[in-house]
Amino acid sequence: MKFFISLFFVLLAFSSFAQDAVIAVGEAGLDKDKFVIDNPEMKNLSGDEKALGTELIDILRNDFVFYKHKFNNVDYSEKGLDSFTHPQLDKWKESGVTYFVASYMSSRFGGIEAKFRVWSILTGKEIFTKTVKVDKKNLRLESHKIADGIYRSITGKASVFLAKIVFVSDRGTFGKDAIKELYIMDFDGNRVEKLTNFDSIVLSPSIAPDNSKIMFSLIASHKELSRNKVRTIKNIDLKVYDLRTKSISTVSAKPGINSGAIFTASSDVIYLTLSFSGNADIYEMHLASGKMRKVTSHYSDDVDPSINRDGSLMTFLSNRSGRAHIYTMNPHETEKEVKRISFVGQFNATPRFSPEGKEIVFSSWVDNAFDLYRIAADGSNLSRLTKDFGSNEEPVYSPDGEFIVFTSKRIISQNKAVQDVYIMNRDGEILGQLTQDFGRCFSPQWTN
Repeated sequence: MKFFISLFFVLLAFSSFAQDAVIAVGEAGLDKDKFVIDNPEMKNLSGDEKALGTELIDILRNDFVFYKHKFNNVDYSEKGLDSFTHPQLDKWKESGVTYFVASYMSSRFGGIEAKFRVWSILTGKEIFTKTVKVDKKNLRLESHKIADGIYRSITGKASVFLAKIVFVSDRGTFGKDAIKELYIMDFDGNRVEKLTNFDSIVLSPSIAPDNSKIMFSLIASHKELSRNKVRTIKNIDLKVYDLRTKSISTVSAKPGINSGAIFTASSDVIYLTLSFSGNADIYEMHLASGKMRKVTSHYSDDVDPSINRDGSLMTFLSNRSGRAHIYTMNPHETEKEVKRISFVGQFNATPRFSPEGKEIVFSSWVDNAFDLYRIAADGSNLSRLTKDFGSNEEPVYSPDGEFIVFTSKRIISQNKAVQDVYIMNRDGEILGQLTQDFGRCFSPQWTN
């Protein structure tokens, strides 16, 4: 079908033109804080309660490992010898520790009560205290909340510990019968929840700024009357999932592509790709009224918009040069200040702004595989983030700009490949695999 060809032209475009002066990115040489999460004091706890308290501390420590580019997590402790009631700050200062976390666990019906204290060793001041009631059901959520509180007390900024990742997976289906549904999980890959059951193919999710809604596209079936006969046709419709009510509604079902939709900062205005007029163009749409304005107007296909926080700059993919490359423009008028900024690889895909809007991360087809790159919004400072790590696509910055989630494909055999969600820090250090044995995973997106 014509609109499928338009939507996926990026998979068919090839070129030999490559961008010069690509910077290889490694782990930045930063001065890290020495950070200790001590073993907890445990008083009169049963075996199950002790296990719960130990798991809570393990989750906290694992959370902060993600920020190892900021924190040097010291691998020693006082083994719970009254470090909560008698923290001995002078000893930690002599060891070069800058922040120290202690806890006290006591029994509570159905779980435990956990008290936390955090000290800045350099100032000798207690900077955070918190008491939580924890049981098996709320363990991971409460652990992430504590980790976020500790992180905020040290940095003054929000962490990613409470963020979630929405993604698409074909779990349990194969080949021509593959079905792709929408899922959501914690930032560390735990607590996966299935959101949709269409028995069809979900594409390109996007999260509202207030995390209340997820937009996505769906290959949907429609009945059409033609020559007094009813026939079924396929179309790429745009849907929205309300995370509060669990309801799903249709945003746009115009003939052809209704895809690549993104929210603006106001949540009631979106940008999306439509092809009802022929080729694919990007439009602005007001959700309440349905009023639309054409943003791109070119004989080439323009798809996959991303917009910076203040809405002053949009990036998108276009084959205006004959191959799929990245462009930027002012989205407030049609075809205003259009500029090509990518020249690396044979073709590019999925450009996405960093939270502050200064950088764009994207994938590029180089040496017969996709690899990840980042580039300044003005087209300068191109950096390569992955190499010799499978085929890597669909990168997206975390809400704090410190991390990038992406999908990576591994060829297992001639007839088998796996594709999972991974996380790296913004400098390209791979931190871990978030999905495993979960089918082929696509299009990860952070909540805000």
